[in-house]
Amino acid sequence: MKYEIILFDVDDTLLDFGISEKKALHEAFLEFGLPRGAEDYAGCYQEISEVLWRDLEQGLIDLTNLGVERFKRLFLKHGLDIDADAFSRAYLEHLGKEIHLVPGALEVCGKLGGCRLAIITNGFTKVQTARIGGSPLCNTFETLIVSQEAGFQKPDREIFDYAFSKLKITDKSKALIVGDSLTSDIQGGLNYGMDTCWYNPHQKDNNLGIKPTYEIRTLTDLLEIVGSKEV
Repeated sequence: MKYEIILFDVDDTLLDFGISEKKALHEAFLEFGLPRGAEDYAGCYQEISEVLWRDLEQGLIDLTNLGVERFKRLFLKHGLDIDADAFSRAYLEHLGKEIHLVPGALEVCGKLGGCRLAIITNGFTKVQTARIGGSPLCNTFETLIVSQEAGFQKPDREIFDYAFSKLKITDKSKALIVGDSLTSDIQGGLNYGMDTCWYNPHQKDNNLGIKPTYEIRTLTDLLEIVGSKEV
């Protein structure tokens, strides 16, 4: 095999985050007495959340503050008298229970048994650990590298230093990172000098000048790349 170690992102790479987010928001709003809350405010919430996650990638906010700030902004914008900190805790608790595999995830990981597999993901340790641990992929990965625990997030070089040290990887050419985010997964891998695979099932345009080593539409396409002899 061309690669010995595959580092997978989690959200929208192995697990469908869109479904998980929608269901967790609904359960949290339901808990706070707003059964239509997710339906009424999900669009605005996602806009706010996307801005803050970009800020996180740029080091402008830390993860703990992000978790609460997104709801503070949402509730302020819509005049909702809800404790953002309490709501954030409820949302994350529900999110950790939402496990929805991306098509092909189980098949691909099963057929990559000849490789060392690991997770490298931005997010909350408790949530990501619960989601992977509760999924059919629970015994698949050698280790889970989560940004909250590592103290750094993709695309920072430091989280890759942390991952490579933990996995005792010495040859970057034998490792491949697979993820859906150009600015997080792919830029992070490029910054670190390793090969990258952009999972782009919705055929999004790449106008960012970030050039992955590979681009795939389905996860099963990864099998050919890993087993190939040439780049």
